[in-house]
Amino acid sequence: MTEPLLFILAMDQRDSIEQKLYDLDRAPTPEESASIAANKLLVYRGLLDAVAAVPEGGKPGFLVDEQYGASPAVLAAADDRIALAMPLEASGQEWFDFAYGHDWREHAAFFGADHPKVLIRDNPALDSQQRAEQADRVATISSWARREGKPFIVELLVPATDDDLAAVGGDTDRYDREIRPGLTVTALEFLQDHGVEPSIWKIEGLADRSDAERIAATARRDGRDGRCIVLGRNAPQEQLDEWLRVAAPVEGFIGFAIGRSNWWEALEGRLDGSLDDDAARKRIAENYTHFVRTYVDARG
Repeated sequence: MTEPLLFILAMDQRDSIEQKLYDLDRAPTPEESASIAANKLLVYRGLLDAVAAVPEGGKPGFLVDEQYGASPAVLAAADDRIALAMPLEASGQEWFDFAYGHDWREHAAFFGADHPKVLIRDNPALDSQQRAEQADRVATISSWARREGKPFIVELLVPATDDDLAAVGGDTDRYDREIRPGLTVTALEFLQDHGVEPSIWKIEGLADRSDAERIAATARRDGRDGRCIVLGRNAPQEQLDEWLRVAAPVEGFIGFAIGRSNWWEALEGRLDGSLDDDAARKRIAENYTHFVRTYVDARG
């Protein structure tokens, strides 16, 4: 039986939208907040325009925050065609922290999201105490999600340390190819050993199939049921296509969660007036459809 695929359009960015898309160095005004919320709704409408392009056996998903994305979250929760994912992490933090403190369970349940999600950064060379404390916090969510029957998503970023970059002469592409895959395996094992057991690991793109196979196997080590999806990292389309083609044929990879590569330029055009709403929405739908087709074609 073919494993179901999940194709998530990610729109849960908060700090990066405020600071980089809107060029804000302060809290947004009510008018700016309303504009951000309207853009999140427009991106969701772009996803809806592309639903028909998702083949049988695939599920469109939408990842959005409640701060600016309450309207599309409500709509997605009511639409059986869409898998709704929502973040629990505070935006823009070096180490994971809850966006809503001790009330995180109530927020996780409020919209009826299919997938609670957290983003974490980890590297085996980072401070051991902070790594363990972060893992313990995420493990609390992991246990809750299992009890509630919610397929939990952990987005794992493995940033390079100064020593990592020195080992590759400062070449970040070499770090991605030569060092990051092994560190990702080690970080996965560390998190698993600390009780972090998501249904889905959201993993940075990989250049070699053997690395994708190794990471997928780690997600399922010792009988675990973890699966992997590819994250976008705001990469150019050509780079993302490569990452998708590497991962798609690998057992244990089941799709992607791509955000800014779908919608950033479209929203820039909407804000500077070079694109109207319909044109921006069309571009978002076309980008998302392209990535779905790239993944499906590569999977075979």
